[in-house]
Amino acid sequence: MKVAALQMVSGVSCSANLQAAKILIKQAAEQGAEIVVLPEYFCLLGAVDTDKLAIKEVLGRGPIQEMLSQSAEQHKIWIVGGTLPLEAENDSHKVYNSTLVFNPQGELVVRYNKIHLFKFKKGNEQYDESKTLVAGSTPVVFDMLCQAGQTWRIGLSICYDLRFPELYRALSDLGSELILVPSAFTYTTGAAHWEILLRARAIENQAWVMAAAQGGTHENSRKTWGQTLVVSPWGKVMSQLETGSGCLVVDINKDEIDEARTNLPALKHRRL
Repeated sequence: MKVAALQMVSGVSCSANLQAAKILIKQAAEQGAEIVVLPEYFCLLGAVDTDKLAIKEVLGRGPIQEMLSQSAEQHKIWIVGGTLPLEAENDSHKVYNSTLVFNPQGELVVRYNKIHLFKFKKGNEQYDESKTLVAGSTPVVFDMLCQAGQTWRIGLSICYDLRFPELYRALSDLGSELILVPSAFTYTTGAAHWEILLRARAIENQAWVMAAAQGGTHENSRKTWGQTLVVSPWGKVMSQLETGSGCLVVDINKDEIDEARTNLPALKHRRL
């Protein structure tokens, strides 16, 4: 199955970001991708964190969701909408950072709300997502029937989730064969930990891992790490983008999952 991870350098204009995403989605579809994954905050990296509140949407309607649905239907592909801000029912000052998945008919299949909220401080560089986000609580997987007739079980996670292996073990227990990680890793934390964490999550769960990233210097002066990549169940980086906008298309297969789990049946050896 051909999969595509898109890398963006999203700015402060939601409409401009949606147009850029549409172009990359089209490129991925033209290269034969059956599922396309956008990065975290593909729709907006605002001048300040609270800018996301201005573009928040109610589940089921809004220009961001319309673009994702229409693009999926137009190109007859699955689209994993990175993340977008969705209304928090009981707090008008915060939103959920949510991944939405659309099938080739343009229908919303599943929603995942980011569970782990990023907080970081080093000198003048500091972030605290809890000021604008409500945390999710539930691991989410979905099933995708590919053109070859195989059904893939796909697990969802977002950026900072990557540091919490218990979530990925839960996704593995739910049968995940491919785990997605739309992200906007900072340059500082990405340089230190991005690849090693992604490879670890693939190795320990003997599953494919695909991470679509923000990658570059943004209009708000934030610098993200990039390095969008796909990792095999054996922990090999199959392909990688460095920085800037782009489309990474990779062929993945279930044989490598079966081989890893047969040769080294670590998942069967668990005792805890």
